[in-house]
Amino acid sequence: MMQRRHFMLGSALALGLPAAQAQSAWPQKPVRVVIPYAAGGVTDSVGRKLVDKIGQILGHNFVVENKGGAGGTLGMAEVAKALPDGYTLALSAISPLTLSPHLMKLSYDPFKDITAVVPMMYSPVYVMATTAFQGGSWQDLIAQSKANPGSVRIATSGVGSVGHIMVEQIQARTGVQLVHVPYKGVGQTVTDAVGAHFEIMLGNPFSTVNSLIEQGKLRVLATTGPQRAPNQPKVATLAELGLPEANLTSLFGFMAPAGTPAGIVEKLNALVQQQVQTKEIQELLNATDNIALRQSTATFTDLLRKESENNAAIIKKAGIRI
Repeated sequence: MMQRRHFMLGSALALGLPAAQAQSAWPQKPVRVVIPYAAGGVTDSVGRKLVDKIGQILGHNFVVENKGGAGGTLGMAEVAKALPDGYTLALSAISPLTLSPHLMKLSYDPFKDITAVVPMMYSPVYVMATTAFQGGSWQDLIAQSKANPGSVRIATSGVGSVGHIMVEQIQARTGVQLVHVPYKGVGQTVTDAVGAHFEIMLGNPFSTVNSLIEQGKLRVLATTGPQRAPNQPKVATLAELGLPEANLTSLFGFMAPAGTPAGIVEKLNALVQQQVQTKEIQELLNATDNIALRQSTATFTDLLRKESENNAAIIKKAGIRI
């Protein structure tokens, strides 16, 4: 009987060996990384650099594809239905998992069809005025919006985005009427901001935005976050301005299809945590007011669940509907 048990145990270990070897040898071919937004923006500027570094370390290309639309949910849906073999990943804000499900019907379940792998960073949101806006401060924005309801157009990166919720919260808390202009991503939003197609833009800071601020083509009226943005020390946060409900930040990270082998998930988690501490990535983050976030997969998953619960409560209380 003991001999039979030893044989069965040995067979089971042998059968499990190829899967374990495949995970430890991952990747053996290029890895597809879906950014569920149009090209441009903070996900591209920081994420592509990080993805390139990981590809160099692992010896295989990580190929980035931009799949924008519906606040990131179209690209996330594509990742959700991909084979869970470690060769399709998402690099995204967490809103398609924690915000969009409470605003629209989706083809995926954020916690059954997607595996949270590792966070990358969190980013403040800048409230920026284009040259179409004649005022010079947050107070001017509110005053004009109250005096002339609907005269201020405010652009965000899409329906169901953090910016969208901020617009709704600003209107609910101040009584102003704004015209929401949702885009598929940040790239076209920035182009149209330079062309003064709207008065206000909500967006995360990255190199292109910073350059436009330095040139005077965009002016920062307010920021978000637990404290003032280091590169905008004279600009108050929305919490300081009396709008803590709108003082939201964006969190970005890597996700994978549910069922992706744990060994691959853990390997990628460790690599990303390691790389966000490097001098090159830290300098890039610091220059754009973005903060690296290092967490285990389990902690990241818990964070997403808590964010989802908080967002559901915010949306219900504010009566936000699409």
